[in-house]
Amino acid sequence: MRIFWISPNPEDPAVSGRPNHSHDLIRSYAAPGTEINFGAPDDYVGARALVKIRGENALPGLHNQLSTTEFIRKVVWAEHEGYDAVIQSNTFDPGVEAARYAVSIPVIGVQRVALHHAAILAGRLALAVPFESHVAETSKIVRSYGMEHFIQAIRPVGLYPGNMRDAQELEDKLVEVMQGMVRDVRPEMIIPLGGALVPYVVDPKVLESRVGVPVMNTKTVAIRFAETCIQLGLTQSPIAYPKVNLSYEDFQLPAYSDGAG
Repeated sequence: MRIFWISPNPEDPAVSGRPNHSHDLIRSYAAPGTEINFGAPDDYVGARALVKIRGENALPGLHNQLSTTEFIRKVVWAEHEGYDAVIQSNTFDPGVEAARYAVSIPVIGVQRVALHHAAILAGRLALAVPFESHVAETSKIVRSYGMEHFIQAIRPVGLYPGNMRDAQELEDKLVEVMQGMVRDVRPEMIIPLGGALVPYVVDPKVLESRVGVPVMNTKTVAIRFAETCIQLGLTQSPIAYPKVNLSYEDFQLPAYSDGAG
């Protein structure tokens, strides 16, 4: 089986092609025989705003919406290339709902899968997110999934690659935040959002051993769920997501003119 692991935003050409530890880690989570390849939406007019948002460590959720059209286009490309499923790498699931209307293969959102798996195994859940700005965004996403009654707390860590000293600082801060949630709201499982933090920098098993509460590896769960969908022939319901037949070329500009105005 072939899974396309897609980032939400265009890839910086300065880092494209470099060895990527996270790719090796993601592939290690898959079952034998599963092929995982990586990609990103094509660059597009207006994407420079992403550079500014990232540079300010703002991450208010806007950056996850800017490339929705190009994200859908890449998902369509993946289906035409013969992939059996697509996983949105970003744990805030940007573009997933929209992309499901464009393809027949399953489009998996990491956060939604993590929430439902955790709710099967526990009744009281807590979420750790990178920044304060993610708290409101995550609350909205959780409500849209109808999962808000499971969530006892959503708390920010305040660190992200680029504003932290090293992995140990991040681990200690994650433990501090998680221990605070354990003390205050008694969660039965913790879901860390922000894959660039967990598991790419800090192993959730390390956090679990220090906090004393199960800490979910959201990437593993998403991969194994995608594999299950492929093996069982499952995908998003065509009733819930009636498919629009599109090709990669259908996303080309312009729509009605030669672009001259």
